[in-house]
Amino acid sequence: MDFQHVEFEFAAGRKDQLPASNLPEIVFSGKSNVGKSSLLNRLVNRKALARVSATPGKTATINFYRLVGCCFVDLPGYGYAKVSKSEKERWASLVEGYFAQQRQIALVIQLIDMRHKPSANDLQMIDFLQGMGAPFAVVCTKSDKLNKGETTAQTQLFSDLLTPLGIPFYPFSAVKGVGLEEVRELIAKAVETYADM
Repeated sequence: MDFQHVEFEFAAGRKDQLPASNLPEIVFSGKSNVGKSSLLNRLVNRKALARVSATPGKTATINFYRLVGCCFVDLPGYGYAKVSKSEKERWASLVEGYFAQQRQIALVIQLIDMRHKPSANDLQMIDFLQGMGAPFAVVCTKSDKLNKGETTAQTQLFSDLLTPLGIPFYPFSAVKGVGLEEVRELIAKAVETYADM
């Protein structure tokens, strides 16, 4: 699969602005500041395709990026405490509106910070994805910030939590490239499988 040819296509701030789904979609979900933009940029080998913000909660739109044969869909980050109640409600309406449509979802990549236990919001999102029956995997970001002992402990924690549920997970570092090829392979396989359906 070609990860080099990619362009920003559209940003939707309301569910009635969502574009038609005409390609298999790889959806990126996670809390604010989990490293979604860094992951996206690393996947496509660009420095600033997705804007990396120092302020959590900045991505307030669903951003669409077109690749050859698929589309990356970047959902706004959830769980940032300083966002107003009305903004949280708009976010929920937008994201629920996205998933409620007949969309060509090939894979949802749920990002969780590897340094911490999954938050209540992370677990809620996993429950939602399981209930929806969408194919998904967990990518554990910021793995480079852990030492060897912490890596072992956190890998065990995620394994105990996710493996019994049949959910694959991948340690990832945008800085060091850990897990990059595995995540690219996961995406390529999902797009191929979807196209064969």
